Amino acid sequence: MPAIDAAPYSFPFEPARAALLIIDMQRDFLEPGGFGAALGNEVGHLRGAIAPTRAVLTAARAAGVCVIHTREGHRPDLADLHPAKRRRGNHATTIGDAGPMGRILVRGEAGHAIIPELAPIEGEAVIDKPGKGAFYATDLAAILAARGISQLLIAGVTTEVCVHTTLREANDRGFDCLVMSDCTGSYFPEFHAAALAMVSAQGGIFGWVAPSAAVLAALA
Repeated sequence: MPAIDAAPYSFPFEPARAALLIIDMQRDFLEPGGFGAALGNEVGHLRGAIAPTRAVLTAARAAGVCVIHTREGHRPDLADLHPAKRRRGNHATTIGDAGPMGRILVRGEAGHAIIPELAPIEGEAVIDKPGKGAFYATDLAAILAARGISQLLIAGVTTEVCVHTTLREANDRGFDCLVMSDCTGSYFPEFHAAALAMVSAQGGIFGWVAPSAAVLAALA
């Protein structure tokens, strides 16, 4: 089987049992006028992950590797939004409020959509999640089980929040996870670096970390 050059040691890649999981690459997080910008963040810190993720996505599709996308967001009636989540941070603009791209983090609104550069194609599952982790209140576990997936190649934003939460959920469910360092990003570069370091610490306590170039080499 191909191996991916990774930290803390080579990742034993099995394409037939792997999925590319792209987390929350949504307009609300990566484009000006979205929720991320409304919170005062510099969205440019996230946009560097777009091109590497697109390259891996293209290669994964060509290799026949399963591709799954996630979107964080809520029902239009906000019935699945915990009051604690909505008020957390005490921001003037919050989930469900009107923004430049429609109601913020509400399913069906323009800002909730995945950015055009990484738009899903027919046959790729899209997981709508109300929380940070992709397993919480979703059918992701059932989809992975049905497809015989045991390995996850993880891309997306933000590294220390939704990526890390999903990584930890997957780790406890027995998945081997590899986080692609340049296909993930944070509004805070220091958080990104620390979150990546946590993954491969102590011999790979949560999994593996590798640049997209190493993954592309294995996919080729």
